[in-house]
Amino acid sequence: MIRSLACIVWLACVVCFASAQTLRETAERSGLLVGTAVRPQQLLEPAYAATLAREFDMLEPEDVMKWETIHPAPDKFDFAQGDRLVEFAVAHQMKVRGHTLTWHQQNPKWLTEEARTPDQLSRILEQHIKTVVGHYRGKVFAWDVVNEAFDEGKNTGKLRSTVWYDNPGIGLAEKGYAYIESCFRWAHAADPDVLLFYNDVEAEAMNAKSDAIYAMVKDFRQRGVPIDGVGLQMHLSNLHPDVASISENIGRLTALGLKVHITEMDVSLPVDANGNASPADLQSQADVYRQIASACLQHAGCTAIQTWGFTDTYSWIPWFSKHSRGAALLFDREYRPKAAYVSLRGALEQAKRR
Repeated sequence: MIRSLACIVWLACVVCFASAQTLRETAERSGLLVGTAVRPQQLLEPAYAATLAREFDMLEPEDVMKWETIHPAPDKFDFAQGDRLVEFAVAHQMKVRGHTLTWHQQNPKWLTEEARTPDQLSRILEQHIKTVVGHYRGKVFAWDVVNEAFDEGKNTGKLRSTVWYDNPGIGLAEKGYAYIESCFRWAHAADPDVLLFYNDVEAEAMNAKSDAIYAMVKDFRQRGVPIDGVGLQMHLSNLHPDVASISENIGRLTALGLKVHITEMDVSLPVDANGNASPADLQSQADVYRQIASACLQHAGCTAIQTWGFTDTYSWIPWFSKHSRGAALLFDREYRPKAAYVSLRGALEQAKRR
């Protein structure tokens, strides 16, 4: 019975998919960018490349613009894999989001295992930001300048202890958000036209963490720090998120004149030993995608929704959860559109923008 119901849901999705506009076409008519995080090595897989080009008008690298890949040695930058994604985007009329210039993870050993003074670290960080942003000037339309600078958990508004902040930091640990401000100013100096975002997790709804981020970006806006937007990651495992609270948070950020991008959305589900979720959960997941898109579309300043990958084949969720969860994305492992795809597209079709 369960298998029969799953087949019915899948067949309904396929019929809708075959007869309707693509997600990309629908998003363009709604005024919203729809994107996904990608891996350049997967572009050699025809189904992956074709689905990406057909369904999305924005892409972001999962890893290849992070420090450990793009700055593998003190005197070496390696742009090859990032350039490959940019070339794909240009060939398919897609925008590119850059991710990420400053983060506490995925940094190379030469950076983290050798003791340096704050002044030395400051010069290294400034050079990195200006070199990377400068290389992609005119090619990347938006950057996540700083990623996850606040502590884990939604109930904290404290800055995270990192190599950039206070361990040992770049010399600004006693000045609050000053190190983050410096990163934005350096990025702006390298490309005055690129959009600059602060990006974080567990700050989608109204809570202590999102309050702290709001206070920081409000201060930046008032003092003329070059920040253009906030990225809300939107990694969800709860099938009943507080959508009203998420919308309220988006509203207060956009009221500052900032853009909001949903940057890393996935909705993970409990799965069986074969990685399959129940039909009921897949439908609930579809409702969540619709609700989040609708919350974004209520605010003119929320201008993009992006998933962290698009096929369950390459999702990070099974690995992270030790295969207890998965099925988090819009397409299954065979690149078939799921109920979530149809639901997201439906929300975009019904949107009344600007």
